[in-house]
Amino acid sequence: MAMVELRSPDGKASGYLAVPKTGSGPGLLVLHAWWGLNDFFKGLCDRLAAAGFVAFAPDLYRGATASTRDGAENLMSKVDQKAAGREIQSAVRGLQVHAGVRGKRLGVVGFSMGAFWGLWLAQELPADVAAVVLFYGTGDGNYSQIRAAFLGHFAETDEFEAPAVVQDLEKVLRTTSGKDVTFHTYPGTKHWFFEKDRPDAYDAPAAELAWQRTIRFLKTQLRGETSRG
Repeated sequence: MAMVELRSPDGKASGYLAVPKTGSGPGLLVLHAWWGLNDFFKGLCDRLAAAGFVAFAPDLYRGATASTRDGAENLMSKVDQKAAGREIQSAVRGLQVHAGVRGKRLGVVGFSMGAFWGLWLAQELPADVAAVVLFYGTGDGNYSQIRAAFLGHFAETDEFEAPAVVQDLEKVLRTTSGKDVTFHTYPGTKHWFFEKDRPDAYDAPAAELAWQRTIRFLKTQLRGETSRG
């Protein structure tokens, strides 16, 4: 449970790594929201490791974090999109060669901005992404080659994601992925409802339900990876 630098022949990625007590498990990439790699997302990696996964969250802001919307928007606006994409792909390759990761195909859990990147990654590396969990975030693109299963958690009242956009994404993924696609909308919730450090939006019952659904989904979709080298 520490900040590390994962290396592979394709490059390197800095971020937070959490490994199960057993020392091994399926690999998970955690993609943070526009706040940056803060204590919440590090803690989430720890929770995922306790559930049996090797979880790595790349630091797309290189150490910077924000606690306000204006600060987060400012940080996000400074991100070099091509460099961030390379960093995320390097994180995938670094996880795949990590001694504790079982199997080549990984899971991805993305939040808001990170959900956008998770969808992008499923398009860019379809052979490497087995499962994607989206938390209140969408994206567009060409999904014709994707091979991942998808689980989506969305707020009933979301100032950033219109219901029609969420519905359209679900329809596209159902049509193209050929895998399980399940989207949930949580009544009475707002954007960031899963994040405990966002008291204006956090919804404890919805967050717990989303957590249970996420773990069940990831264990089901990555089950075969535990026996592969």
